[in-house]
Amino acid sequence: MSDKASIGVTGLAVMGRNLARNLARHGHTVAVHNRSEQRTRDLVEQFGAEGEFRPTYSAREFVDALERPRQVVIMVQAGAPTDAVIEEFAPLLETGDVIVDAGNAHFADTRRREAALRERGLHFVGTGVSGGEEGALHGPSIMPGGSVASYESLGPLLEDISAKVEGAPCCTHVGPDGAGHFVKMVHNGIEYADMQLIAESFDLLRGALGYEPAQIAEVFRTWNTGRLDSYLIEITEQVLAHTDAATGKPFVDVVADQAEQKGTGRWTVQIGLDLGIPISGIAEATFARSLSGHADLRAAARGLAGPARTRLSGAEAERFARDVEQALYASKVVAYAQGFNQIQAGSAEYGWNVDLGAVASIWRGGCIIRAKFLDDIRAAYAAEPNLPTLLTSGEFRKAVEHGQDAWRSVVSTATRLGIPTPGFSTALAYYDALRAERLPAALVQGQRDYFGAHTYRRVDREGTFHTEWATEERRERET
Repeated sequence: MSDKASIGVTGLAVMGRNLARNLARHGHTVAVHNRSEQRTRDLVEQFGAEGEFRPTYSAREFVDALERPRQVVIMVQAGAPTDAVIEEFAPLLETGDVIVDAGNAHFADTRRREAALRERGLHFVGTGVSGGEEGALHGPSIMPGGSVASYESLGPLLEDISAKVEGAPCCTHVGPDGAGHFVKMVHNGIEYADMQLIAESFDLLRGALGYEPAQIAEVFRTWNTGRLDSYLIEITEQVLAHTDAATGKPFVDVVADQAEQKGTGRWTVQIGLDLGIPISGIAEATFARSLSGHADLRAAARGLAGPARTRLSGAEAERFARDVEQALYASKVVAYAQGFNQIQAGSAEYGWNVDLGAVASIWRGGCIIRAKFLDDIRAAYAAEPNLPTLLTSGEFRKAVEHGQDAWRSVVSTATRLGIPTPGFSTALAYYDALRAERLPAALVQGQRDYFGAHTYRRVDREGTFHTEWATEERRERET
């Protein structure tokens, strides 16, 4: 039995507790601490047989229980609570010790904390952890940032407890300071988009075809055996197949249709705007959740006129179901393409040098968006590290081009029947905008120059120009 713990976890709510158990199950001696002493006692009493735990009941006792360099994992609420815990423990640590924030922190907070603690001789590692409570216990996808030096000691432990795909750990050093939490933020943004597209697929199959949830569950089960194979498709099939015990009705019919969110999707959209990266699929998914929660607004608008909704049947219904699968796949490619573009832009902006292929690789297991086609994304970036968009990559390009007629048909049918598809529609609009020879942005620039003298560029010569719109004879001058 080791005298000292190799790592410590403070904050023993469900995620922290399960992460500590995961570490102990893998043979690591874990010091555990919580502001409420009872949670520490409960963990050891309930799960002490799973491995070596060192229960501690004060900050000093916790720090003294760790071997050098000390590695302290914080699993508390993001924001002020995280700052408070850092300020409690940092004065007790010594040069070279490591503080790991494994919560869903905003990457800007992580950058601030990393810089401040570096001045004090401490390593701060903002670490994205995806997979929920089950992932934390059985193997999550782990996205650590921070210094290379901190990963030398911390990395082997994190790789050990991470999910594995074909023997490879779903954990890698993402990049300096806030890179890990930035990548986790975008992961969650993609997750929002993916879930919205799946929900729209359900709504289409029910609204256009009249399928019951159990029938749609079977459709999703079939889809999960092919190219849409993913954790989210898998759990969707299970949710739709579930019957509410109290009423005997399909579970999905007794759940309020008001989706909640914890903020990471909103952060992703805000940072996309800051970076000037069009992540319209993630934005629409975030807005869709927001709209669903405005019950009074929706109630006031419920009487607005819409088209008569008819049901498709027979061969037409079968074809439509196949078309929805193609539209879902194409729209998912757009969502992932936008997310990876945002990581690429963030990496360039902050000098992180994030390996997009490595990110795709560690998302193949453990995380919420784990999916079969992430291996294809990994391969795409391995073949072309500076790939401008997944939509131009070999197999993805072929699949989307092959499915575009079905995609357009689904959006058209949804519009005709009055079924809202903001995710599908926005993804298709993004695809069409990317491939367009010219966009109406030329007119927008003319308008901006007219009312605000904002200038414009020309296609036939270099320079910036402004037209004197208010003169009787229009004159153009170079600015």
